[in-house]
Amino acid sequence: MGFTTPDLPDIEYAEWKTRPRSKRLETVSRHWVEHGFGTPYAVYLLYAVKCAFYIIGAATVISLTPGLGSLGDVGSWWTEPIVYQKLVIWTLLYEVIGLGCGSGPLTSRFVPPIGGILYFLRVGTLRLPPWPGKVPFTRGDERTIVDVGLYALVLASGVWALLQTGQGGPVTDSGDVGLIDPLTVIPLIASLVLLGLRDKTVFLAARAEQFGLTLLVFFFPFVDMMVGFKLIMLALWWGAATSKLNHHFPYVVAVMMSNSPLLRSTWLKRKMYRDPHNDLRPSWVPSVLAHGGTAIEYLVPGYLVFLGDGGPLTWAAIIFMALFHLHIISTIPMGVPLEWNIFFIFSLFYLFGHYGSISVFDLGSPLLLAILLVALLAIPILGHVRPDLISFLPAMRYYAGNWATSAWCFRPGAEGKLEQQVKKVAALPINQLTKLYGAATAETMLAMALGWRSIHTHGRALNGLISRAVDDEDAYTVRDGEVVAGPMLGWNFGEGHLHNENLLAAVQRRCQFEEGELRVVVLESQPMHRQRQAYRIFDAQTGLIEEGYVLVKDMLTRQPWPDPADSFPVHLTGANGGEARHAAGLR
Repeated sequence: MGFTTPDLPDIEYAEWKTRPRSKRLETVSRHWVEHGFGTPYAVYLLYAVKCAFYIIGAATVISLTPGLGSLGDVGSWWTEPIVYQKLVIWTLLYEVIGLGCGSGPLTSRFVPPIGGILYFLRVGTLRLPPWPGKVPFTRGDERTIVDVGLYALVLASGVWALLQTGQGGPVTDSGDVGLIDPLTVIPLIASLVLLGLRDKTVFLAARAEQFGLTLLVFFFPFVDMMVGFKLIMLALWWGAATSKLNHHFPYVVAVMMSNSPLLRSTWLKRKMYRDPHNDLRPSWVPSVLAHGGTAIEYLVPGYLVFLGDGGPLTWAAIIFMALFHLHIISTIPMGVPLEWNIFFIFSLFYLFGHYGSISVFDLGSPLLLAILLVALLAIPILGHVRPDLISFLPAMRYYAGNWATSAWCFRPGAEGKLEQQVKKVAALPINQLTKLYGAATAETMLAMALGWRSIHTHGRALNGLISRAVDDEDAYTVRDGEVVAGPMLGWNFGEGHLHNENLLAAVQRRCQFEEGELRVVVLESQPMHRQRQAYRIFDAQTGLIEEGYVLVKDMLTRQPWPDPADSFPVHLTGANGGEARHAAGLR
């Protein structure tokens, strides 16, 4: 691996391309064990610079607040109450512009390295309304001047809120410059909600489940506000921990450690798998790390929120959790939620360190409690029980490996229709990479992305279901749904609901694929109370071909590469008949 050259499998591309798809997946999956995505060092430098910009940019903008002090004097004012408010607004803007999660080469954004603002300010690009048949004035899948105007209003109102002076005078005994007048964030909240009803992509990109909710807490007195901030952080930790109570998460840990740029030991990377050549299921090592990490996310934040008092034990817990998030950052996880983890680290020192003496039991507002119970308890519970209804982001099911996913299967030439007929700001990833490295390297790099998906449990299920979607896998080009959705929607961060049948319908209206030209396999995530995942198979022209579910236990017995002699067992629930078990080979 060089500064700009990826570390890819040592293959003769022309010969490798003639192999069956299962054999190609076998090659890239095994390579992933020791090399991860093979990311060039220049990419890591890009993300480091981006993180530095997030930190320095936030400090610079916040330092403009009258009464705080200069950027060079940040040590004297970082604990001011208004600082956290402005950091929340800065981070929301940073994310909705497209600089945070879902940016850069590790999310298939090469040239340009961001989406977001480049798409959301452009009339004619795709949008996906969450409830077009239920919410008036939200039908359609094309961005209009109304959507562009609302997005511009989100940016303008966010900048306006960032530049506000403190109001109301000191709110702590040590004296301060006051707080943001909550009325000034009403335009930001209102425009974000209205825009979200017309385009769920933008709403999710803003990380509104966290930062939008935090804006609502601005309307309550200082002590209640601090308690609200702490409870939101607790819900994020506990939601993530709860989502990891499954069979999927050890696979995530193994994949993350394989991709970590700081883990240079080949021996240790191999130890993440039962057999680094023949059995790429996680060994006991990532299982212990997974379960240990889950326990940490329950216990340490629980101590900070309910027992922390700002004393030595509290500071030990703060440092421990800061190291926990630094470890996540160091692995450079796919989707790159790096700045998001930096926000967590700052929150630890700010909320539980400096303001550790404020207890959650000091909460005095029943209204705030009711709002938080709905947002932090009711919605996540619904998301765990009915993941088909709620995005994994507001359901707070992070890092768990239990995501909705899809695989898009193109006949030769069909992928070109997306390039030609769908209005985009950037070319499809395959074409971006071809310009940078050539066709052979481009295809190999996208194959590595499929290897990453395949090592996860849901990837093994997708690979088994593709043979049910098409007659001849080798006659199709298979792309991960994330790779397809990103350049068409302007943002992608593991949310499979952005590249399911709704996106397919929008694409079909523009491309008019013939029957069999494009088939899509959609795999829903696993409900907490059931050990199965629903799937649907669509043809772009004719619609639903088959639906049913697969069992998690069947994913756990398979390798990342499908065995052509062993069809994936499914349970049909529609399109091809009633409930039925299909044994191997039965179509």
